[in-house]
Amino acid sequence: MDKANDRASGLLGRLSGFMRSCLFRVLRMGPIPTHYSFIMDGNRRYAKKVNMGEGAGHRAGFFALVSVLKYCYEVGVKYISIYAFSIDNFKRRPDEVKTIMDLILEKIEGLLEEGSIADQYGVRVYFVGNLKLLDERVRIAAEKVMEATAHNTRCVLLICIAYTSCDEIVNSVRECCKDKLEEIEDKEGGGGGVVVNEHSAIQLVDIEKHMYMGVAPDPDVLLRTSGEKRLSNYQLWQTTHCTLYSPTALWPEISLLHVVWGILKFQRSYAYFEKKKKML
Repeated sequence: MDKANDRASGLLGRLSGFMRSCLFRVLRMGPIPTHYSFIMDGNRRYAKKVNMGEGAGHRAGFFALVSVLKYCYEVGVKYISIYAFSIDNFKRRPDEVKTIMDLILEKIEGLLEEGSIADQYGVRVYFVGNLKLLDERVRIAAEKVMEATAHNTRCVLLICIAYTSCDEIVNSVRECCKDKLEEIEDKEGGGGGVVVNEHSAIQLVDIEKHMYMGVAPDPDVLLRTSGEKRLSNYQLWQTTHCTLYSPTALWPEISLLHVVWGILKFQRSYAYFEKKKKML
């Protein structure tokens, strides 16, 4: 009986994979987003909804994330970014923050294992944000993953952790000021008064160069689960020309259809956004 069940399960798995492959071929007849971004909202509400223990919702959310990453990479998305942990989330109860950080550490270390999604799909991983705010164990593990996956070139995963757009912009402006001051001092040879002119002014390109998200193009689609239509201080600078999609499903409930629908919405608005970009 067990062997029969295994054969049936294997057959269903192959059939599901074949149907997904056919669906992706149809999607690829239109433009595919280069960068698909996600706000993973609703893990705690999902846990309450299905009477799970505290922290179990975030664990269920991780399994949903793995499926979403596979769908995106298989359809041809090059960059994926996720809002894993906001700076504001540090204000939650200490025991909840610790539970989340322990889970993040576990999953970060899992990315180093053979057969992980980073290994399977050739994913380069970036941890994006104010990493100095992280627990030392998490920060060191994140740095190891970035170093270990630096040679991967097929896909890119940006994990926004200890991140907010306000912090990103302030940090970028601070770094720009440092660069400009050093540039002025070098030109003046370190002597006399410092002369400031139009060439010393901070330009848009200077700010964007120092953005945490500067390692990736701006997102084409931003999907936030749970029906919320707020950006919650996430990629405010980068989402000017971006399709926004807010399905009512909680993050652990996200499915292939939600990912596909986001791509279809992108394709529908593609011509409009391309026209707007050319006007800049």
